[in-house]
Amino acid sequence: MSLLNVRHPRTTLAIATAVAAGALLSTGLAGSASAQIPAEPAAAKPLAAAPTTLSAAARTTLIHKAQAGAAGTAQRIGLGAKEKLVVKDVVRDTDGTTHTRYERTYAGLPVLGGDLVVHTARSGKSEGVTRATTSAIKPASLTPRISAAHAEKQAVSAARTLGSAKSSADGARKVIWAGSGTPVLAYETVVGGLQDDGTPNRLHVVTDAATGKKLFQYQGIETGVGNTQYSGKVDLTSTQSGSSYTLTDASRGGHKTYNLDHGSDGTGKLFTQDSDTWGDGKVSNAGTAAADAAYGAQETWDFYKKTFNRSGIKNDGVGAYSRVHYGNAYVNAFWDDSCFCMTYGDGTKDAAPLTSLDVAGHEMSHGVTSNTAGLEYSGESGGLNEATSDIFGTGVEFYADNATDVGDYLIGEKIDINGDGTPLRYMDKPSKDGGSADYWSADVGDKDVHYSSGVANHFFYLLAEGSGAKKINDVSYDSPTKDGSTVTGIGRDKALQVWYKALTTYFTSKTDYKAAREGTLKAATDLYGADSTEAKTVAAAWTAVGVG
Repeated sequence: MSLLNVRHPRTTLAIATAVAAGALLSTGLAGSASAQIPAEPAAAKPLAAAPTTLSAAARTTLIHKAQAGAAGTAQRIGLGAKEKLVVKDVVRDTDGTTHTRYERTYAGLPVLGGDLVVHTARSGKSEGVTRATTSAIKPASLTPRISAAHAEKQAVSAARTLGSAKSSADGARKVIWAGSGTPVLAYETVVGGLQDDGTPNRLHVVTDAATGKKLFQYQGIETGVGNTQYSGKVDLTSTQSGSSYTLTDASRGGHKTYNLDHGSDGTGKLFTQDSDTWGDGKVSNAGTAAADAAYGAQETWDFYKKTFNRSGIKNDGVGAYSRVHYGNAYVNAFWDDSCFCMTYGDGTKDAAPLTSLDVAGHEMSHGVTSNTAGLEYSGESGGLNEATSDIFGTGVEFYADNATDVGDYLIGEKIDINGDGTPLRYMDKPSKDGGSADYWSADVGDKDVHYSSGVANHFFYLLAEGSGAKKINDVSYDSPTKDGSTVTGIGRDKALQVWYKALTTYFTSKTDYKAAREGTLKAATDLYGADSTEAKTVAAAWTAVGVG
């Protein structure tokens, strides 16, 4: 893709990084010459059940076609007269099979937990339906007994109980709650303000419209922490306009990087300067964090594109944007669907911005999850949501093949949040962090989603690398199994394909660990065959973490 008024389509930028002694490794080039882009190796023959590349126009056409036939689809799969389907996305496999993801309404009201995926062969033959709920949508009444104001008050109270500051509701909407039990008329209230650590608040609270009972709540802002070590000298794509440059990546959906300058509202100011060298490796230079954020965004985009044929977070060719220098001494980073953007804090004492590969990969993967399965950020589905970001964030780190930040199965290993040099999370044995679950149990969904994610993280590590002691990129691992079995991994590349296939075609908003096992088994069967080593290893890895 050409850049606006640019004499050179891609410039080499030197982003210097500080090491332990704080020395500046390099100062960089001024963007006066074109970088040489190495030729890409020949692509392997795609798997028949792997997603094919769709242009934005082709994807839009498929969505419009599916929506035009939605009424017939609803009737064919047995929905009631008051139910309608709204197309959310369409994925087409190399062999022509399509997977159409729908949201559902009842009497014009959104059905929370009513999402489903219809699978159709190239011939038009039905290949089945994956549903978030199997319950019939027939609420006893559509007339509320409590007021919307009552639901709002309860939601704000729930947010304050969690430590939220300046909490306020933006109104309660009527919905049908089908996430658990018998579907009922309910209110959904979204509470804004700030969480206890300064993160923006998007707490969703669902209240029974007949009894006033709180039915469910989940946080719409998905957070995490990652590697704050900068990535050394990297190539970035910027845009030149006249004598100035902006940190705009026109080749990846127009991704832009903005400076919040310690504010917490709005978009911020687009990074613009006369030189095409961004940052100097020092925290005091605002452009250093911006360069790391832009690099993380481009590597995440390329990882999804080259690994899964996915063009951007929504698979529509449109880039998100990044905001750096959020708040004051904010030790976190987050993805927010409402702005379709990534936001990074500057860490303790504003001395360690959380802007690096695994942060970008983890947080932007929350956006991918939101625009595919929509795993609710609570209970077991919330753990699967977090694990998905750890899994794909790890995939981004390995994909980037950056000598300064090599790929590993440790989460947040460079930021030293614990103060003793240990990572935040370990995928080979999650319990080493003192809170995460190695194995499934009936109460695992009661844990914080960053800890219940351990079961899926452990599963993925076993699927990719296998059990027992080994060393990968000079990092030692020793992964146990609940039943004492030995698992031989199928390799990270295949494990990633299985998880992505399951996420985009078989997971729904309410998927729990049992359903995740079923979905990944279907995905492995589609990709490699029912009797394949890959499918058998998926089953063995789930059994090894107590799911089965």
